[in-house]
Amino acid sequence: MWEDAFLAKTKQAQAMSKQPKNKKKDFKHWVGKAHLWLGLTSGLVVLLLAVTGCIYAFQEEITTALRHDDIYVTPTPGQQHLPAAVLWEKTQKALGPKMPLNSLGIYNNPNKAALSYAYKFNEGKFWYLDNLEYYYIVYTNPYTGEVLGVYNEGHSFFNIVKMLHWSLLISHPIGQQIIGWATFIFVIMLISGIILWWPKNKAARKQRLWFQWKETTKWRRKNYDLHNIFGFYVSSVALVLAFTGMVWAFTWFQKTVYVVSSLSITPPVPVVAKSAPVKTSNKDAAFNIAITDAKKRYPEADYYSVGRPTDSTAAIGMHINLVPGTYYKHHHAYYDQYTGKFVAEENYKDTNMGEKVIGANYDIHVGAILGLPGKILAFTVSLICSALPVTGFLIWRGRNNKKAKKPAVA
Repeated sequence: MWEDAFLAKTKQAQAMSKQPKNKKKDFKHWVGKAHLWLGLTSGLVVLLLAVTGCIYAFQEEITTALRHDDIYVTPTPGQQHLPAAVLWEKTQKALGPKMPLNSLGIYNNPNKAALSYAYKFNEGKFWYLDNLEYYYIVYTNPYTGEVLGVYNEGHSFFNIVKMLHWSLLISHPIGQQIIGWATFIFVIMLISGIILWWPKNKAARKQRLWFQWKETTKWRRKNYDLHNIFGFYVSSVALVLAFTGMVWAFTWFQKTVYVVSSLSITPPVPVVAKSAPVKTSNKDAAFNIAITDAKKRYPEADYYSVGRPTDSTAAIGMHINLVPGTYYKHHHAYYDQYTGKFVAEENYKDTNMGEKVIGANYDIHVGAILGLPGKILAFTVSLICSALPVTGFLIWRGRNNKKAKKPAVA
């Protein structure tokens, strides 16, 4: 009997030794947990940001195509632009006195119409559209003064998409905070995703760089591969898009980018330009002189955007954009509102690297800094990023809804 008992205990010990021991939870285990719960927390906001980013990627190209006849003009040989003050007056007349113009843009391209903006935003209400009083864009023939098109930009499709992307259509600072922290979490998600993807050896790494599906591959495996492989390939560009988004959301992050880029903690000194009031003057003549001087001073510009001074001592401020389709490379010039005399400038070549990087933030974010290929890249990455919360959720749901295995029949 004792032999039988000994053999039984021996077999029991052998069976227990074959059972898998509880593995110690390693670093990747906790990274995976963080990846999961942060993804579930921010997934909906990240999905919205990615989808709106996709939609807005080709906003300029689509808008130009839809408004082609208003944006482009055909001058007769030798025809000259009307004086800037006349263009301003004719454009303002089309809008009426209740919606004063904020700026007038004149292009160096002889076939492009003048572009004017009139907008006013109030404060105090929670939603963006409740604070929007008016926001119009006007295209004017610079040779005849004929108003070619007036568009209610505030309620346009692309502007709504942009404001959803910017702050969830919320005017309160909390809107951008939600966007900013969701983007911050997305950065952690991308980094943790790379850690989880990274294999222990080169042989395993090769298998994770492309899809190896068979006819018998189940949809859960395909979904898992879509999440991991596409996520890995877009992670570097997605990080750039996320970081540039955080520049707008957080002042501290923008300051950090400036300090790292400029290698200085000293902020740039703003130019202070003033006008000297005089008893007799012709402000329209001074306005025209300022535009004429800017065209001579910066002949390489794409367009000149100018606004009227807001008080009796302010200067005429002018934005001179240099590269079509982008905003990163520009000058600012200031003129006396009474004489049109040049007062000061902020020249692009004189700015430090920190100012250049911050100034290029928008063009980097939308891919425009690389032209059309850059926009296509930003669109593609945004499209794939919009799928990551969905495929990630399906992975989590699949793991938590596995069917229990049926017990084997004796």
